[in-house]
Amino acid sequence: MDIGSLFFLVLVIGAFYYLLLRPQQKRERARRELVRSLQVGDEVVTNAGIHGVVVEVEDAVVWLEVAPDVELKLSRDSIAGKVTEADEEVAEPDDADDDSAED
Repeated sequence: MDIGSLFFLVLVIGAFYYLLLRPQQKRERARRELVRSLQVGDEVVTNAGIHGVVVEVEDAVVWLEVAPDVELKLSRDSIAGKVTEADEEVAEPDDADDDSAED
């Protein structure tokens, strides 16, 4: 194996690490921090798409209120993210369809 082949192999391994493994590690670290930072009153969404408000936080369990007097007991790992005001904004309907209705 000559020096050029060895250099190419090291370059491919380095590119693989920086393009694939490192971003995945950053995403996982951010998700763990999100789960660790859950507090009562946070509005969250689960991996199943259920929206609710955190009413109690235990070691490995989170209680979500999804409707008045309806609470779900979920694993902390099932929380996909916190809901922000920007997530709740509804897009305005396009007015382009109105032009075609006039014809």
